Amino acid sequence: MSKAAELAALIGSQTALSNRNLIINGAMNVAQRGTSETSVTSGGYYTIDRFRVTTTAAQTETHEQSSDAPAGFSSSYKVTVTTADSSIAAGDFAGIQQRIEAQNLQHLEYGTSTAKKLTASFYVKASATGTYAVGLYHDDATTNKYISQNYTIAAADTWEYHTVTFDGSTEDAIDDNNERSLELTFWYTSGSEGTGGTLNTWGDVSHRAIGHAVNLVSTLNATFQITGVQLEVGEQATAFEHRSFGDELHRCKRYF
Repeated sequence: MSKAAELAALIGSQTALSNRNLIINGAMNVAQRGTSETSVTSGGYYTIDRFRVTTTAAQTETHEQSSDAPAGFSSSYKVTVTTADSSIAAGDFAGIQQRIEAQNLQHLEYGTSTAKKLTASFYVKASATGTYAVGLYHDDATTNKYISQNYTIAAADTWEYHTVTFDGSTEDAIDDNNERSLELTFWYTSGSEGTGGTLNTWGDVSHRAIGHAVNLVSTLNATFQITGVQLEVGEQATAFEHRSFGDELHRCKRYF
């Protein structure tokens, strides 16, 4: 896309030129907890700020801030499977997610007929090719809580750029408070319980990771890396919004 077309799309979507990225520390630069954590077996925050491990599988992993990154970036979030789980149960899952504060999402107009679409863009690299899922979870919803989209990693151990767009939730509003609301999750393993449903449709747990077909944690030494994560209003992915290290650190300290 030309710069002129990109600008026209941006203006057409009524997206701000700055502060458009709802994700904090999307370039994976801030790691106040440290740059590496071994023997990770459960969900939680371990290395890079604002990004959380979510898992129910029985694997063991190393999580680290890696200097391996695509052009224009200096860091990525890297997961390495150090003990594999060869038997993935229907309800098992594993991924990297960011939880977004509700009062930062009021402009999405969820719970109304004008609920805004969101577009996620990111750079990803993995040892296993195939279909992966990325999804949103609506923590304030009373009924339909999950929506997901697919992307395909075509080449192993190669940085690729992907974008997906999610429809807004017209049924469930976002609370106006300082609690978590939307969660953006990049899945690298999912059992069958979360892979049914219809793409880009809000629904029950079967919509969590629709179509995900790669169980990365079943392979010893398998890797998954991500950086340049952006989530913005509209149907057009724009260039990654690079913020200063000081700005990102300040944002991260609110939650550290």
